[in-house]
Amino acid sequence: MKMRLFVFSALLVLGFPFIITEVVDSFNTCKDFFLEGQPPVIPGIMLNSVSLDQNRYKLICQKYKEAYRFATLYDTENKIPVFSAYKYTGKGDFKRPRIKWMFESELDPPVAEMTVRTCANQAINEDYCNNTYNVNRGHLFPCCHAADVITAQSTFTLTNTVPQKKSFNELSWSRMEYETKNIMNTCKNNNNKVEAHVLTGAIPGNSKLKEKVNIPSYMWMAFCCYNRSENKWVSQAYWAQNIEEEKSENKIIHKDSLQKLKQFLDETWVRNVQLFKEDCTYE
Repeated sequence: MKMRLFVFSALLVLGFPFIITEVVDSFNTCKDFFLEGQPPVIPGIMLNSVSLDQNRYKLICQKYKEAYRFATLYDTENKIPVFSAYKYTGKGDFKRPRIKWMFESELDPPVAEMTVRTCANQAINEDYCNNTYNVNRGHLFPCCHAADVITAQSTFTLTNTVPQKKSFNELSWSRMEYETKNIMNTCKNNNNKVEAHVLTGAIPGNSKLKEKVNIPSYMWMAFCCYNRSENKWVSQAYWAQNIEEEKSENKIIHKDSLQKLKQFLDETWVRNVQLFKEDCTYE
């Protein structure tokens, strides 16, 4: 406890805004953000809620203002999240927060007395400044999917972001986020309340921001929910290349099936990934 308080004090002295979250050994700590408490199975990376390479892949229960808000699997080698998982329960009535970007203090503990690492295991705000790749901070859990303003604020952590081409982020990806929000609003649980489980991830690319932070080649998103009115499970998936686009293109990221997303991940990233449990149809 004393060590953690020291870390926080040192970070405050250095002017780093940090989020008080938890790097955990198992996602069982915040399993509610996964459908029926079951995180994805990613061969070679994660199995049974546990990281298979705990030096590289860190499990983060994103805690903000005394409550867990979402979960993130973070790649400390590429310095980007593998995915963020959250529960969509309807968009709250609030404006986009104006808040400083935060980072995860537990990913870079002190290395010696009175010293703090210069964030060797994660991206920091300066990595995005004055970059030549025309990228900005792209949310995986977007604040426009948050249920309230506090949860929206919690998404502004760099462990929830990847370097995303600015035009891609602001155009077709943004349209997809609003489209899925409207679709998920039709998902009602047994209490007749909106509820859907969402996973958003990134596939590492071949370029690095400031020779440090991997710029993803693709981004993907999938959700699963139970539609009470239709008495069936509903799932959809989206993915797109992280490239610049013109506004005049009016590019659309078309929805597809989980099966098609699985095939895409097989071909471009890791084979035999299981995002959700079997109830979410892969047809």
